[in-house]
Amino acid sequence: MLIALNREKPDRLPVTVHQWQSYHLHKYLAGISDLEAFEKFGLDAQIQHLGEVGQTQAGTATSKTSTKDWQVMAQVISDSPDKRLVDYTITTPEGRLTFQTEGNQKTTWISGYLVKQDEDIELIRKYLPVPKLNKKVVNELYDRVGERGILRGFVWGEQAGCWQHACCLMDVHNLILCCFDKPDWVHRFLGILLEKKLQFIESMKGARFDLIEAGGGAASSTLISPNLHQEFCLPYDRKLHDALHNLGFKLAYHTCGGTLGIEEMIVANGCDVSETLAPKSIGGNQEPWEFAAKIRGRLSLIGGLDQCSVLTDGTKEEIRSKVHELFEKVGRNGGYICSLSDHFFETPLENIQAYADAARECVY
Repeated sequence: MLIALNREKPDRLPVTVHQWQSYHLHKYLAGISDLEAFEKFGLDAQIQHLGEVGQTQAGTATSKTSTKDWQVMAQVISDSPDKRLVDYTITTPEGRLTFQTEGNQKTTWISGYLVKQDEDIELIRKYLPVPKLNKKVVNELYDRVGERGILRGFVWGEQAGCWQHACCLMDVHNLILCCFDKPDWVHRFLGILLEKKLQFIESMKGARFDLIEAGGGAASSTLISPNLHQEFCLPYDRKLHDALHNLGFKLAYHTCGGTLGIEEMIVANGCDVSETLAPKSIGGNQEPWEFAAKIRGRLSLIGGLDQCSVLTDGTKEEIRSKVHELFEKVGRNGGYICSLSDHFFETPLENIQAYADAARECVY
């Protein structure tokens, strides 16, 4: 995997999944760990450290950070496993903010957004606390993973990128309209988040990560135009990526597949890797090999396999055929890690094994 991340050819095609979900681990694999699941199928491990990240999907109602000036109170409206509902109230010295999350056994999502008025971002600027990375925990996990795979980290925030983070704090439809109606306010919002993220990155010095995940799906060209990406994503991405590179990290820019029209901006933002190469069948707007042809070896690539219609619903023959197609069209020259384009939940174990076996047939 490290050889592929250096845009070189390993002995065989690296093969992995973007992230194991606890739902699948508990329903299908008796609750084993993600590292054990990778080993069970002979996949190359991508282990992700989620501590201090701040993502709603990775936290619980009791895990939100509070300080004297940012007091978070959670009211559980429903604790049903299939319909969790939590209301949050944040009290600051100058006012209150509220947001709401919903969830089921598979995931959690934001159903009520924190930023409702223009002045709310000033409360974020003044009072939102930024944690520090616990490097001791990270480095111990790095040692446990060892030669079995790579350890991935994140930039703090609901999403790693500034635009993507903002889309988790404010309804994205309204935020897009604000780009036209009051662009200076949007830039101030993004600048506030940038400063918070740079503060967190300072605490990452000395952490032993193989790869840091940056970006996020809300900057994909399936959601915003290339022009909006160029103005409201690229400048902030570049500053974050420069700060990460100054600490010696490699970073992957995550787009959830919507890359058509922003290929050169992905290269220009300074990332080392582009993921997840989602094909058209799973919501991307170009095929992985079309994107790879435009990148021309300037970045490493991760992803490409449709985790729904191919891995979950496909036959073993269809899975094998698609893996070999990705190897020939995307990975033939190296610099490629075959991976699922995103999360999976009801995938049969025999299909995961077929996927791993097919990739190991692809040798350089």
